[in-house]
Amino acid sequence: MMKIENYIGGEMVEPASGEYFDNFEPATGEVYSLIPDSDDRDVNLAADAAKAAFRAWAATPPEERFAILMRLVGLIERDLEPLAAAESKDNGKPVSLARSVDIPRAAANFRFYATAAMHLANESHDTHGAGGVHAINYTLRQPIGVAGCISPWNLPLYLFSWKIAPAIAAGCTVVAKPSEVTPMTAYMLSRLCIEAGLPAGVLNIVHGTGPKVGSAIVGHRDIKAISFTGGTKTGEEIARTAAPMFKKLSLELGGKNPNIIFADCNYDEMLTTSVRSSFSNQGEICLCGSRIFVERPLYERFKTDLVERVSALKVGDPNDAATDVGAIVSRQHFEKILSYIELAKTEGGSILCGGNVSEPPASASGEPLRGWFIEPTVIEGLPFDCRTNQEEIFGPVVTIMPFDTEDEVLKYANSVRYGLAATVWTENLSRAHRVASKLESGIVWVNCWMLRDLRTPFGGVKDSGIGREGGFEALRFFTEEKNVCVKL
Repeated sequence: MMKIENYIGGEMVEPASGEYFDNFEPATGEVYSLIPDSDDRDVNLAADAAKAAFRAWAATPPEERFAILMRLVGLIERDLEPLAAAESKDNGKPVSLARSVDIPRAAANFRFYATAAMHLANESHDTHGAGGVHAINYTLRQPIGVAGCISPWNLPLYLFSWKIAPAIAAGCTVVAKPSEVTPMTAYMLSRLCIEAGLPAGVLNIVHGTGPKVGSAIVGHRDIKAISFTGGTKTGEEIARTAAPMFKKLSLELGGKNPNIIFADCNYDEMLTTSVRSSFSNQGEICLCGSRIFVERPLYERFKTDLVERVSALKVGDPNDAATDVGAIVSRQHFEKILSYIELAKTEGGSILCGGNVSEPPASASGEPLRGWFIEPTVIEGLPFDCRTNQEEIFGPVVTIMPFDTEDEVLKYANSVRYGLAATVWTENLSRAHRVASKLESGIVWVNCWMLRDLRTPFGGVKDSGIGREGGFEALRFFTEEKNVCVKL
């Protein structure tokens, strides 16, 4: 059985405990590798290595950091196929999705931040004070030190690189924890870092559980900033620990995103995109539109067409190019999603399609896969404020309901505790701007979904988190500002 290793001080090492736990393949439900059961001893070693490497790395010119990170980009692109296969095996997503989105985006993250770090500017001000005093005030942005980066399981390498790339490019060193549910691509990345010549200690990857490894990272005195993506409850725990220690915090948390469809939309484009935005990656994306609100004149047509499209989605072997919906990431999450489908029924919802455990699809060899598969599910008839419409399910489940006015749909959309993303479909330009401005959401897509520009900030409002990732905002997060005033 393959054993995953930690990456500390430039070397692949076993956990201090010598203990491992099982890594399951979602499509088969079988163990296929072992994960280090690391603890605070491993985090301490990683933090020591990162601290020792910091001064030299921070002093490395951005152009040299760029060269090293671009070597890493080339290696990720070279190994696209094995990385995509590993991510599919680890996560349960169709390998075609990992090949076309996740792994290319990981390479793009390193490329973007390696380049952006060479263009991060400081401000200066020509200051004239009373009595003819003349001075120059300028701001220095310097790497903050050792950063802690904790990433989720739904987009394993994509979001792991989204955190560590700006930290390293900004001149920080990193102690990182990938999700223990999907550790494989982070393990493969650590080997690519060695091959790329990343100096020892710049990036340290400690595998293990949140209570043991994640908590140790958050509470470590030498780790000055925490960037976390994951559940809102975990974010609350991190804030309780980190805030009294005055650490910088970036928390990208849950979402319960509205998809608002007006009758004047481009119907065909809207329908195709709405299916994708609801069920991509088995609905296990924090940006998925899980609540669909449709203007009443269009509602019956949309309902009929949506059910037809969703019923035609193929649930199957993640390795099959024809698969649209793969396996749910873990048994625990599988059972959570099913519990919400049952809850929807008790709350008065009608299941229009799906709602069941999917029959085990056949693998490429013809043998049935005995993993965790759920039919894509569409539910109607629920009130906007019921639990099914208020709580994050994070699976292939959407609810639909009609609305009559802008004020009504804004009430529905903004009723949840979350405020990550929203989608608006309309050909009316004034309405698009008006509704976007009133949505309580950090991201609003108009007539599109998941169209991202890495130069723009990313993040939510309300219980969807604090701070912004993306663009120069991410680089600035991993720096501290110092004002220098020089009297002339």
